[in-house]
Amino acid sequence: MLVLGVDPGSIVTGYGLIEKTKDNMKFIHAGAISSPGTIPFYERIHEIFRSMTEIMNRYQPAEMAIEDVFFAKNVKSSLKLGHARGAALIAAVSCGIKVFEYSPLEIKKSVVGYGRAGKDQVQAMVKVILKLPAMLGPDTSDALAAAICHINWTRYEKKY
Repeated sequence: MLVLGVDPGSIVTGYGLIEKTKDNMKFIHAGAISSPGTIPFYERIHEIFRSMTEIMNRYQPAEMAIEDVFFAKNVKSSLKLGHARGAALIAAVSCGIKVFEYSPLEIKKSVVGYGRAGKDQVQAMVKVILKLPAMLGPDTSDALAAAICHINWTRYEKKY
């Protein structure tokens, strides 16, 4: 089963694909959808939707794991994050991909073992778990962490 992890953001949206075979996880591809903050916001959201649709059509993942909304002190940032999530969610629905949402705490706990872990700890553990030759950027690592969390969660669910 191929899982797409997504770390939404209005400036940078990270994504990563992991293939689950029996009890193994294999890194397939990862990257980031970036757009300069100087272009209009609606164009950035459209680029997220367009790019996510292209990635989904190319790799055809069975499921998508995405970071759920969290409460931030800056309301404007939260709203922009919600728009970015919405673009990725609409892309998944239009491509017929099942969507699973996980809180940042659940993702970090699943990957690092501690829900309040820092980005550097998440990056390091993603590198170790997936046996990557080098650490990836924080947005890409967070997206892969969401996919790892989903794979771990579904592995646990199926046992009981």
